[in-house]
Amino acid sequence: MRQRIAMEAARILADSGLPDYQAAKRKAAQHLGAPDTRNLPSNQEIEQALVDYQRLFQADSQPLRLRHLRTVALEAMRFLSAFRPRLVGPVLTGTANGSAEVQLHLYANAPEEVALFLMEQEVPYKEGERRLRFGRDRYLMLPAYRFVAGETPVELVVFSEDGQRESPRSPVDGGPMQRATIPALEALLAEG
Repeated sequence: MRQRIAMEAARILADSGLPDYQAAKRKAAQHLGAPDTRNLPSNQEIEQALVDYQRLFQADSQPLRLRHLRTVALEAMRFLSAFRPRLVGPVLTGTANGSAEVQLHLYANAPEEVALFLMEQEVPYKEGERRLRFGRDRYLMLPAYRFVAGETPVELVVFSEDGQRESPRSPVDGGPMQRATIPALEALLAEG
């Protein structure tokens, strides 16, 4: 049942664009008639099932969409280079689906510097916050800005200058979140 839930959650993530692993697990368990099960798969199991699902059922479209998202991410990172951007999330890990957004971490003395830069460049944006986990039980709300590049949503989460020292925790495995610099993303795009 655990494996079936992981496969169904992966299908839900891939097909519906639902970015939340926990919600996908609950929805999958409900679809399979086991809404009260306590033996849910881990996020890592779901991510592996998602990779397998995309390889089998989206082999024609997902790699092209991922390349497009990574290209948009690179353009955004170059545009925001003064804030030392780092790419994070499904676009970096390779599991991005059709409705994924580009997620970037930026570093500034004050979040207003990013807002001012966007205003000066005449980029319409929305302000918000992103809740990220640091360490075992420490959560922080960080300022976030969202805008659309072409048709691709981009989210900018702004860290303080010393935010590069400690990476937030990955929602998938709980380890330090992977973050890619501009050269690292250029290398990923050059690989294929």
